[in-house]
This record gives sequence, C-alpha cells and structure tokens, in this order.
Amino acid sequence: QVQLAESGGGLVQAGGSLRLSCAASGSILSINAMGWYRQAPGKQRELVAQLTSGGSTNYADSVKGRFTISRDNAKNTVYLQMNSLKPEDTAVYYCNADIMRSSWYRLTGWGQGTQVTVSS
Repeated sequence: QVQLAESGGGLVQAGGSLRLSCAASGSILSINAMGWYRQAPGKQRELVAQLTSGGSTNYADSVKGRFTISRDNAKNTVYLQMNSLKPEDTAVYYCNADIMRSSWYRLTGWGQGTQVTVSS
C-alpha cells in the first residue's frame, strides 16, 4: 500500500501565498515523478506542476512565475509554493506520484485532495 498525505490548503486573499505539501509513504521502491494537479468545479483536472526524479520541472503556463515545485527526496515529499494567488487558482489540488512499488509493479497514486480557495 502507498499513501499520499497532503496538507497546506486553505482560504486566502488574492495576492496571498500558500505552501502545499505531499508526503508519500508505504511500500515504495522508488518514485519516478511527483506533481500537483488541480480541479475546479465543473472543469477537467489539469496538471499544475511536475517534478521528475532527475530534477526536471514542468509548469502549466497559467502558473509560471508564481508557483514553484520542490522536493525533499529523503522524506519522499513534494511541495508547491504558491505566490500571487488569483481567484482563478481556486480548486481542489491533488498530489500525484508515479511510483515503483516493486521492480515489476508500477502505479500512479493520488492524494485525497486539499481545497485552495482564493477570494477577490
């Protein structure tokens, strides 16, 4: 079993900041990538930021320059620093991990989601 524990969501004013955290635990051989997705009501889930095991990053155009993804490999934890938040950033944010549970068992894990609400 693999668990993804998310934290850091909340309600903030426009222009404010939040830092999301996601720690992976359980039966893990290695992690290929970790990232963050978000889903607003009535909309498709979209990629926000992704970090590979090699250290490369990918960001949605809408968050470039405002969000930063980082990691602590020793803790199997990924962070999302969100600055200059806008009302359109309001969504449920989901942690994602591409995990090798064993040499032959690969799975994609999802956290339960954390609500981020940005008021105008």
